[in-house]
Amino acid sequence: MKDLLQVQDYLFSHFDVGDWEGEEEQVAETLNELIHFAWDLLPDDLDCETIDEIINGIWEHLRGDTALLDAEFEELTDWVTQYVHSSLDEQM
Repeated sequence: MKDLLQVQDYLFSHFDVGDWEGEEEQVAETLNELIHFAWDLLPDDLDCETIDEIINGIWEHLRGDTALLDAEFEELTDWVTQYVHSSLDEQM
C-alpha cells in the first residue's frame, strides 16, 4: 500500500520545525533525510495507517531533541532503524 502514499507528503520545511535558534534549516534537512531513510525500510505492502503512524512518530520522538543537531547521522539512522523495526513488530 506504500504506493498509495508519497514520501514528499511527510517532509518538513524549515518553517515546520519550530524555533531551533537559527538551525531550522539543518534540523529540517536532517529530519527529511531520516524520513527518507525510514521510508526505504518500510515494506511495500504495509497499510497506509501504519506508515502514517511510523513516519509521523519520527518527528514526535525527535521533536525538540538536540540529537538532531548534535548526533552523528549514523547514530540517528541506527535509532530510526530500531524505531521502525520496533513499530513493525508491535503491528504484528
